Amino acid sequence: MKKDPDLESALTHNRRWIVNNQIKNIILRYPNQVVPVNFIQKKFKTLDLQGKALNWLNKYPCCFEVFRENDELYCQLTKRMICLVEEEEAIKEDQEPVFAERLAKILMMSSNQRLNVVKLDELKRNFGFPDDYLIRLVPKYSEMFRLINYSGRKSSMEVELVSWNPELPISCIEMSASKQNLEPRFSCSLPSTWIKSWERFNEFNSTPYISPYTNPSSLVEGSKEHEKRTVALVHELLSLTLWKKMSVIKLGHFKREFALPEKLNVLLLKHPGIFYVTNKYKTYTVLLREGYNASKLIDKDPLVVVKDKFGELMQEGLHEYNQRGRLLNLEKRKKKGIIMPKVEKRKDKNVEISEEEDPVGQAGRLFDPEERKRFYKILFEGDS
Repeated sequence: MKKDPDLESALTHNRRWIVNNQIKNIILRYPNQVVPVNFIQKKFKTLDLQGKALNWLNKYPCCFEVFRENDELYCQLTKRMICLVEEEEAIKEDQEPVFAERLAKILMMSSNQRLNVVKLDELKRNFGFPDDYLIRLVPKYSEMFRLINYSGRKSSMEVELVSWNPELPISCIEMSASKQNLEPRFSCSLPSTWIKSWERFNEFNSTPYISPYTNPSSLVEGSKEHEKRTVALVHELLSLTLWKKMSVIKLGHFKREFALPEKLNVLLLKHPGIFYVTNKYKTYTVLLREGYNASKLIDKDPLVVVKDKFGELMQEGLHEYNQRGRLLNLEKRKKKGIIMPKVEKRKDKNVEISEEEDPVGQAGRLFDPEERKRFYKILFEGDS
């Protein structure tokens, strides 16, 4: 699949955020929410990180506060981070009915209206479910769900749909079409110059839409109808995720439950107007094209909004860290007698400047071009 720079960059934004979110969770689970830095160092391998934990934590002073006590270094969340954690928890409590409906819809798309808990845990963060979603949702919505385990093994535990609510099994495509009083159809987000892809898409889209909530047993495997239902199912699953994306490998773990084809990647690549598949960071990921405008997510879940605030706090702290390093280097140069070249002031303030010259930049970052390069190098490259 031809690379889309905008969608590639949409994946890039999450890399360091994921690591810091895991560190945040480690701190929250520790007694008194104060963690020895050495303990975080031991967790570095599981976070797929190298280098010193102290150096990493110091890069994000707005998120993590490091202090010394009894000759040992400790780390805790800053007050601003604690406020974000409390805001996120409040949103999760408010969103419980939404989580319940989302879980019910996922179960409704499965062949037997039940899913293995271990497998579902792999995708819980994609759907925004809290870590304790089973304890939080199943007992509270006992009229909708129950836990079953026929073999007695922990790995065989499943969550099952108890009752079928006829108001829920309506896909986002069907809801959108209903609002516009149209027949449900897929949308295509490809450039008009992709003529052959548009022709294939229009041919595929010309046949009637099949709901992902349709029982697949009534469809012949390998038929056009079966393919139509599978594409609708993947589309619906992605639409239920927070970031409209999912790991292809993890999605493939549900081949039996969702009646997915053996070569799932081939199916996804066959529909480039609907899905975008990338191998960024050597992990195959599928994105829902219509969920993005360039690299920006169109409809943001309340949880995504608060998580974006976390990213902004990370960015602010990293900028502060870079500024301190720059001032320190400047002091060292002055002591060594190295004279820094003067920066010429812009004569005409009204002259339009390009994105590369703009110190604020498209994303509102207050860096000059060189500092912006250093920012991305620190943010997205692995530690040495």
